[in-house]
Amino acid sequence: MDAQQVLAAGQHGLGILLMVAAPVLAVVLVIGLAVSIFQAATQINEATLSFVPKIVGAVVVLGIAGPWMLSTLVEFVRSTLLAIPSAVG
Repeated sequence: MDAQQVLAAGQHGLGILLMVAAPVLAVVLVIGLAVSIFQAATQINEATLSFVPKIVGAVVVLGIAGPWMLSTLVEFVRSTLLAIPSAVG
């Protein structure tokens, strides 16, 4: 296995990581922005006001996109483990 193959495998792994994490991160970012705007407009500085909606949003997204995320990660790990013999030998 040469350096090019290692870099390609790492790049593919990072791409899968970003693709799987993107839905949760996007929803938490949007909720955080909306709560921050609400807090700035109403001048309410309550820590749980920003924390609880983010957790609820993340749980909802994991409930909806969780099966897709899990199947994507399982497929990536399976293909990586099956590629080990060809990479070594």
